Amino acid sequence: MLATLIPLFNDNMSVCAYSVFARKENYFLNPNYEGGARFDGAGTVHELEVVSSMGVSALSGGKEVFVPINQFSIFAEISLQCTVPADKVVLLMDNSITPDEQYVKRVRELKSQGYKLAIRKLPISSFEPYREIISQCDYILLNHTKIDISKAKLYFGKVYPNIKLCAVNVDTQEDYETLKNDGGYDLYEGAFFRMPVKESEKEVNPLKANYVELLNVVNSPDFDLQDAADVIGKDPALVISLLEMVNRMALNSEITSIRHAAAMLGQKELKRWINTAVTKELCSDKPSEITRLVMIRAKFAEGLASSFELAMMSQELFIMGLFSAIDIMLEKTMEEALNMVQVSKNVREALVENKGDFAKVLQFIKTYEVADWTEVSRLLVLNNIEMDKVYEAYLNALKWYRDLFPQR
Repeated sequence: MLATLIPLFNDNMSVCAYSVFARKENYFLNPNYEGGARFDGAGTVHELEVVSSMGVSALSGGKEVFVPINQFSIFAEISLQCTVPADKVVLLMDNSITPDEQYVKRVRELKSQGYKLAIRKLPISSFEPYREIISQCDYILLNHTKIDISKAKLYFGKVYPNIKLCAVNVDTQEDYETLKNDGGYDLYEGAFFRMPVKESEKEVNPLKANYVELLNVVNSPDFDLQDAADVIGKDPALVISLLEMVNRMALNSEITSIRHAAAMLGQKELKRWINTAVTKELCSDKPSEITRLVMIRAKFAEGLASSFELAMMSQELFIMGLFSAIDIMLEKTMEEALNMVQVSKNVREALVENKGDFAKVLQFIKTYEVADWTEVSRLLVLNNIEMDKVYEAYLNALKWYRDLFPQR
């Protein structure tokens, strides 16, 4: 099994939902699945297996999850496959589901069972023929490059006043800002929120400079615990977070000194905690999805270490994942950002030059994130990696993130 989540944002760059995409088989190892065999078991919605096994709390933080269904799985016993509340599931249809009587009837049945509905991949010419299906939908996903949103807004506002419009393939920040300012869309999906910084626009603010100082202290060889404690003491949020964590670990004592807390953790665990906590703070003025992205990348990279024969470097891979968007955090190019932060040669080569063994891991993760299952499957074969180990590493990363930032 392979599975990943793709976020949908609102006008405030807050994530409102996630689309879940999964694949059960590796088509490169099973060529028959490229032919008629791909319809074997088509009545099973593999994405629902993921949702049911993880639960919406761990998977999406309690937000709605969009689950794709096709012309076969729409007739499956979806209620038996789904163990989470129906109102948290948005069944995402495409144009393989035609506006014929059998499909219209089934769509109405699913709506009556409490599921929300969405449809995608419809050309403008299909809006009218699909009227009976669209009328049951809560969302419609539109390719913003192929539609005049001003006309679409008028059309949908008149004919389907309760439907939410979602712009897909929003791949640059400029596109997002333009679409948001023009109005008309409720949600946005695309790579715009994580595009690399191409040129620096401003100086790093003093608070972030303090965080960079702390990163350099703990990522230097044999860093001094007292030095780290002194830098932590400059930031109240880090002090509170550190003391809370250490006091949870200490059963019979109350730790009130930062130096005492640092000593309790020890060098290895303090380094790991600081890198994670500081990365979160560096992301604090960015979309929350950036924090989630780099945290999951870090844990996912660590979990993939043995599969890429880099088990002894799992901690370095964790750092690579954490810093994989440090250009966005510091609003510098990646090279400029890493000139400010001390990292290993392996991490620098991967993030700046896209070279070395670490780069292979990062490229695999980025391909996985966008559900490019054909390319992921090819890389699995080339690197002799078991699909189940990748899936396990990804789920472990989701669970780790859930435990790191529990919902309040």
